[in-house]
Amino acid sequence: MEEKRALYLCMGSACHQAGVYEVLPQIQRLLKAYHLEDRVELKGSFCLGACSESIVMKYQETLFTHIRPQNVEEKFVEEILPALTQTEDKQDG
Repeated sequence: MEEKRALYLCMGSACHQAGVYEVLPQIQRLLKAYHLEDRVELKGSFCLGACSESIVMKYQETLFTHIRPQNVEEKFVEEILPALTQTEDKQDG
């Protein structure tokens, strides 16, 4: 079985104020909906260093910023999902 890759969700105070606890269950739901829960592990993180950019997530070396409870699904589909699946494609090839 291959090792899960970590997708970090900032849980720092700025992200907390921006609504990270509303975003968390949505990300969990999206990982399950796209059948990624066996390959990607969602982890909480201390500050990811982009506090002025709303809620922040990190996958490998890529930061995803300006995530809000109102746009999390759009950000996931347009930015995060392609990064997660691009990594898988590289491993398969």
